[in-house]
Order: sequence, then structure tokens, then C-alpha cells
Amino acid sequence: MLALRLARGSHPLVLLRRLCVAAAAAGTGFLLLSTVGHAAGHPSAADESLVRLLWCTAPLAATAQFAVSTARTDPAARLQRGMTAAGLGPLRLTLLATVSTALTCVLGVVAALLAFLRLRGDLGGPAAVPLFDADLLGAGHPVPLVGALILLATVPLTAAAATAVALRPRHEAGACGDESRPTIAPPSGLPWGIALAAAGLAIEAYTSRAPGAHSGLLPLPGRLIGSPPGVLAGWALSAFGLVLAGPGLVHLCGRLLCAGRPGALRLLSGRVLQEESHRLGRPLGVLCAVGSAAYAAVKVYEASSSHPFGPLTAVGAAVVLACVTASALTAAVESRSARAHTTAALRRLGASASVLYRAAALRALALVIVLAPLTWTVAEMATLPLVH
Repeated sequence: MLALRLARGSHPLVLLRRLCVAAAAAGTGFLLLSTVGHAAGHPSAADESLVRLLWCTAPLAATAQFAVSTARTDPAARLQRGMTAAGLGPLRLTLLATVSTALTCVLGVVAALLAFLRLRGDLGGPAAVPLFDADLLGAGHPVPLVGALILLATVPLTAAAATAVALRPRHEAGACGDESRPTIAPPSGLPWGIALAAAGLAIEAYTSRAPGAHSGLLPLPGRLIGSPPGVLAGWALSAFGLVLAGPGLVHLCGRLLCAGRPGALRLLSGRVLQEESHRLGRPLGVLCAVGSAAYAAVKVYEASSSHPFGPLTAVGAAVVLACVTASALTAAVESRSARAHTTAALRRLGASASVLYRAAALRALALVIVLAPLTWTVAEMATLPLVH
């Protein structure tokens, strides 16, 4: 009840972020329901239905990451003065954020269930719309309600569990402003991330040349091209390497800005990137990994003669891209909120708003200059064994 009251009295931007989480949960829930419909319509193709279910882990993970990012920026989940005395300590606030995330995702999966039943024709009307083939949703075949509800429950449960782990209290409650200062120590994951990305590219190059590599052992759902497990393992390893190297790359951007004899603008921008590398690195690493995968998929799609992308693939790609982009933007908002006291101190010292805006633009430019070529290089190297 407290979570519902806080949600009703939240700021419109907070409600908008929660609505976006509900939309992401709806897209993921619809993909999970489509696997149930495919299994109901094709009882003899259990392996293909299992493959479709496995591919749903990507949008499920992206939705959970976006839900955690939204919960971090929720003002209701922050410890305020007097809340501990009222019984809302760090543990209670974590529980409150977990319940709010679960309720938001439940709203999304209920909308997905209604849309799924409507497109199948179970609520009356036509069985499908022109965008979705009736065979993709298993129209005309009864769907096991218990199995569908269990699959739908994985979305709010996964998001709630990820939120509880990410926001768990790491120290005892103290004063209102007792927050751990961000560290400037360089993250240690940069060399390991680069090594994993290189190993993934090597595995992909090796397995793509093997006999029967394009036999379609693990096809993507929605009439997409065949994807050998070795190639997918290489892609996954490269993506994990980019995510692991994300904080180190952001810290490297800060060091490059501070190199030489920097002026006040470069020094301010570089120090902020070094301090916020742990907060911004992982979401930006995930964004780079998804961007490289999307670029590689487009290149392979252009090289394919049949153009076999389907609507379910488009829904899954849209959910993943939207979630990782929104997570990166939310991390930027969280970073700005964490630097509110520093920004206020700079304004009291005489720094103008234009200087702060130019520093933010310089940080964004540095990140683009470093991360964009790296993402393009990884994507190009990943697609070379497949299109040539």
C-alpha cells in the first residue's frame, strides 16, 4: 500500500520512467507468451520452442537492468532525514523499491497478456493483425494458462530480485548525507574486458569457418537466419568483454581529458569522468555491446538474400535497444543527482552555467570519440567471418 501511495504522489518524470519499465516488461512478456503459443501450435517442434524461449533471456536481462536503473533514481528509495526513526531504514527502503519494481512489471505483463489474447482471437475479433502471422502466436490452439502465467511471473520476479540485489544496504544507516564518496581509483576490468572481447572474436572467426557452421543449429525466433552456437558464443563473449571494460574505458576518457596541461574545463570534465566511471561504465558498456550486435545484425541482414527477419525479432530488438539506451540515460541522470552538492559548490564559487554545460558537452564528446570507434571495430570484426 505504501508503494502505491508513493507511486501516486511521484514526480511526472518518475512516473514516466516507471511507465517505460512497464512497457519494457510488456514487450518481454509478449515474447515469452509467443513461445507458449508456438509450443501449443507445434507440439512436435519442442526444440524450436526451447530455442525461442532461450532467446527471450536477452530482453529479460535488458528489462531487469532498466528496472534497476529506474529504481536507483527513484527519490522514494533514498534515505532521507527522519526516515530511520519512522521505521524506514535502508532495509525497508530496499524492500519498498523491490515491491514498486515488481508492481510496475506486473502492470506490463498483464497488458502483454491482454494483447496476446487479443491477437490470437481469444477475446473475440480477428485472430491476428497483418503484422503477426497466426502461426507465430499459435492461434487456434489452446494455451496452457498455468504455463503462461509461470513464464509471465519470471519478468517481475527477475526485475524485483535484481533490484533487491543492486539496492541492498551495504553499510549501517547513518546521517542523511552519509553517502559513500565515489572512488577515483582506476577500475581493474579494462584489460580483462579487452582480453575477453578478443577471445570472443577469435572463437567466432574459428567456428564460422567450420563445416556446417551455417546449418542453423540455433536459429533466432521470428524467421531469422541460422546462427551457429559457436558464433553466438563468440558474440556473447565479446559483448561481456565490452561490458566488463566499460568502467575502465570511461576512466580512460577522463585520464585523456586530464592529460598534458589541461585547463579548468578539461580538468573538471576529466575528474568527473574518473569519479563517475564506476556508475556510468557498466550501462555504457552494455550500450556499446548491444550497439555492436545491432550493427553486426544489420550487416548480416544486408548480406543475406532472403531477408528473413520476422516481427518477433523486431519486437525483441526494440525492447533490448530501448532498455539499454534508457538505462544509460538513467545512469547519467543518477550521476548528475550524485554531483548535486559539487555543482552547487561550483556555482557558489562563481562558475557560470555555461561553463558547466560546456563541461558536460566535453564529457559526452570524449565518450563518443573513444567508445564509438571501439564499438564499430568490434562489430566489423564480428561480421567479417560471416559476410565474407
